[in-house]
Formats: sequence, C-alpha cells, structure tokens
Amino acid sequence: MVALTTPVKSEGQRQRPRADRGPSGHTVARPGIGWALPAALFFTLFAIVPLVLVAVLSFASWNGLEAPRFAGLDNWTGLLHDPVMIKSLWLSVLLTGLGVVTQTPLSILLGVWAAGRQRNRAVLSAIFFVPLLLSATAISVLWRALLDPNFGVPAQARWLFGDGNLLGSRTGAISVLVLVATWQFTPFHALIYQGAARAVPEVLYQAAAIDGAGRVRRFFHITLPQLRNSIITSVILMVVGGLTTFDTVLILTQGGPGTDTSISAYYMYQKAFREFDFGQGSAIALLLVVVATVISLIVVRISGYDKMAGTKEGM
Repeated sequence: MVALTTPVKSEGQRQRPRADRGPSGHTVARPGIGWALPAALFFTLFAIVPLVLVAVLSFASWNGLEAPRFAGLDNWTGLLHDPVMIKSLWLSVLLTGLGVVTQTPLSILLGVWAAGRQRNRAVLSAIFFVPLLLSATAISVLWRALLDPNFGVPAQARWLFGDGNLLGSRTGAISVLVLVATWQFTPFHALIYQGAARAVPEVLYQAAAIDGAGRVRRFFHITLPQLRNSIITSVILMVVGGLTTFDTVLILTQGGPGTDTSISAYYMYQKAFREFDFGQGSAIALLLVVVATVISLIVVRISGYDKMAGTKEGM
C-alpha cells in the first residue's frame, strides 16, 4: 500500500504572496512610486508650500508693502478676543450644518431617482445638472438679480415676501445663502449618489422583490446602506466647501446686514485685503484649515469610514 502524503511547504513558500493576475492570466505588476510623483509634486507646490507660508505669516505682522515683522502670538490672541471673529466662525459652522441637512436628503433622492435608465429621466437629469456648468460668481449674480427688492421676484409678490428685501434681515440673508448653496451644489452631490446607486447589485433588489418588499422598504433596507460610503464622502465635501465659501457671500450679502453673514472666509478677506492686515488674515485662514480638518476627521471617526477596507487595493 502506498501512503499518499501532501508535500510540506517551507515557511517561505507559505508566506509568499500570490502574484496579481490580469483578465488574460498574465502577471500584473503594481504601479511604482514614479506614477505618483507628478501628482505629489503638484500637491506640494500648490498646497503644502502655500499652507506653510500662511502658517509662518500668521505669526508675523505684514501690511503687504513693508517687510514682514515677527509678531509672536499677537495675531492669535487678537482673534480670541475679537467678537466678530467668534461670530463669523459660528456662522460658518451654522451655514455648513444647514447645508448638510438640506442638501444630503435632496441629493440622495435625486441621485437615486436619476439612476434609473429611462429616457425621460436622462433628459431631466441633464437639465437639472445645468448649475454644475456655471461658476459660483455667475450663480451669485443671477440670484442677486432674481431677489432684487425693486425689480426681482419679491417685488412682484409682495403678498408673500413683504417689503421684498430678503437680504435686509439676518434670517432672510442666511436663508438665501442656504437656498443658493442648495441650488448650486445639490446636482454635484446627486451625481455622486447616481453613480453609487447604479453600482448596487441588481440581485439584491430581485431577492427583496421575491420576499415581498415594496419600493420604500427596498430604498431604506438596500439602497441607503449601500450608499453609506458615498454619504460620508459627500458630507465631508460639504463640510470643507461650506467652511470655505466666500464668493457667494461677497456678491450676495457682503457680510450684511451688518455682520450677520460675515462668515470666517469673508472676514479673512476683509482683514487681509481691506484692512491690509495679512498676519491676522493668515491666522484666520489657518484656523479654517484646522477646523475643517478636525470636523472631517470626526465625521470619519464616528462613521467608522477609517476602518473600511477597499477591495481594489493596488489596482
């Protein structure tokens, strides 16, 4: 009788990783670090270097003409005791939160709806995505004309808008900023959800239909869980975009009425380019970077996004 034995693999053979193979069966080598050098160089020159210069300038006093002078922590202590700065930071967080609350459900519903393959949905989606083709400046000018209290829509419907000066009160101005941001950025986030919804395996919906699940139940028990990663990504983009919004406030409200819409990015512009205090302007800019980074990390941490493993690693 011949004993059948299995060859024992050595330690090195057991730990040797399997080679990645392409569709044709040939070995596919992972991209080398040279592929990342152009992007890394671009990011270093136009992101890291300016950020370092702003950080250095936040500890200096500079009016843009004379040589910068080291000021220690004067710019930072000045911000801590500046009531307008504290208010502007709170307004930035408020507008960002309102943007997330309004844009997220609208984007999900429109994105999932647009994921359908019917011809009428494709046409309506193309029309709805028109704001993506416009710049923020053009959109702000458009809405400023539409909301003009003398010649715009409020002037023609005073029974609904009262005196028509929506930008003349704090509540009205903030509501207009949220409305314009929702109209401008919802198509972008809906596009993210549209692609994610089309990537959901059809077999999940077929199995749910066999079990008798209706459309609403399939949406909450299949579509939403499958969109989790996209929701986290979209929220992070909203947070970063909301905290750095500037041109819309500059054109629509100019920080008014008074300082009721003077968000941190606009206040940075006032300090640097109107009062020529580039030291404090740099401190505000650096503070915005820190706040946006911290909030994004909190979102990632709470959602558990940092613990998720990709399935396309190395490709």
